Amino acid sequence: MRILIIGAHGTLGQAAVAALKDRHEIITAGRSLGDVAVDLLDRRSITDMYKKAGALDAVVTCTGHAYFGPLAGMTEDQFMIGLKDKLMGQVNIVLIGQSLINDRGSFTLTSGVLDRDPIRKGANASAVNGALNAFAMSAAVELERGIRINVVSPTVLQASAKKYEGFFPGHVPVSSERVGFAYVKSVEGAITGQVIALD
Repeated sequence: MRILIIGAHGTLGQAAVAALKDRHEIITAGRSLGDVAVDLLDRRSITDMYKKAGALDAVVTCTGHAYFGPLAGMTEDQFMIGLKDKLMGQVNIVLIGQSLINDRGSFTLTSGVLDRDPIRKGANASAVNGALNAFAMSAAVELERGIRINVVSPTVLQASAKKYEGFFPGHVPVSSERVGFAYVKSVEGAITGQVIALD
């Protein structure tokens, strides 16, 4: 398969690449690194990315930012960070790509643990993750030509645990290898409309 992995140089993206590269042709995309450049906040950039990437059998998104901060004093602009970036960036990958991806292709989005196991200062990320999961489950009902869609939803990775130290009290970090298997399950398997949770 020809697989486009967006955010391939981040921690999650590296896990996806490592798990899929030996059996598939991988095309990487990112804002500053990758075979193809893309800015998920710009629909034209997403369209250009698809044109440059060529025919694709699968698209994996391992990118997107949300706002982390206390609910008290949170502004609409701060809340919109996650909605515009992590949510609409990935949604637009599907909206634009659904007519461009090959028959029986697949989309794999990435959310996270916070919609089912919230933390302090994580309300924006929790809302975005829940919306991504709901979007994928609903889109699976309507996508045509046998196209599938799933979401990988991990807790904090071992590789990122130090960076997020103090944010996820009591959460047991998950290995990059296990996260990689989740992307394989979505891309190579037959499921659709599923949230692959890794707690």
